[in-house]
Amino acid sequence: MNVIVVKDYEALSKTAAGLIQSQLMWSPDSVLGLATGSTPVGTYKVLIDLFKKGEINFEDVVTFNLDEYLGLEKSNEQSYYHFMRENLFNHVNVNEDHIHIPNGISDDFEQECLNYESDIVKAGGIDLQILGIGHNGHIGFNEPNVEFEAKTHIVSLDEETIEANKRFFDSVEDVPKKAISMGIKTIMRSKKIILMASGQGKADIISKLVKDDIRPNLPASVLHLHENVIVLIDEAAASKL
Repeated sequence: MNVIVVKDYEALSKTAAGLIQSQLMWSPDSVLGLATGSTPVGTYKVLIDLFKKGEINFEDVVTFNLDEYLGLEKSNEQSYYHFMRENLFNHVNVNEDHIHIPNGISDDFEQECLNYESDIVKAGGIDLQILGIGHNGHIGFNEPNVEFEAKTHIVSLDEETIEANKRFFDSVEDVPKKAISMGIKTIMRSKKIILMASGQGKADIISKLVKDDIRPNLPASVLHLHENVIVLIDEAAASKL
């Protein structure tokens, strides 16, 4: 696990975007695993700027998102489908048929999970996976548990996660209680992983991630077993290391 500390959120966003740019220069048809939430927004803004300058090309890129809320239509402003459209896809030249986001309103969620796993395998696996980290250590929506969830699955969100996400909704009652998420094994099969964290609020969990043992009740700790992980954090998030 390679820990890189940068000054602030702006530097974090530029560094992450630079790593993605390097990946696409080396392999223009890369498969990217993408994350939502507040942390990667700055990175996506930098990528859009690079695209507008002609310094990055998404034409051959394939994307797979980590997760999606259950029960939200694509048109819902709080869906991750809408998030990705607004924050990246509508502004770059990614092909429509190369975009993959779990379907939160599927008629058959078990089959949706199987299909998502199959699509990742058919694409050749994820070359570079972007991750955030929850205050409870979740990656994707893999919440603390007694065992690691292996593949794409339906998860009941922890109260801590619901509380953290309520800022995006009118009230905590509006936050979906379930989601569909890539599993730990799915994430770990990625060839490269960048986990990003910013701000003093993430200092405690980053300290635990770096210092503590591997255990299912700290899902991100499994990343210690991956051979190519960058933990990219700003000084505030690194303050308790």
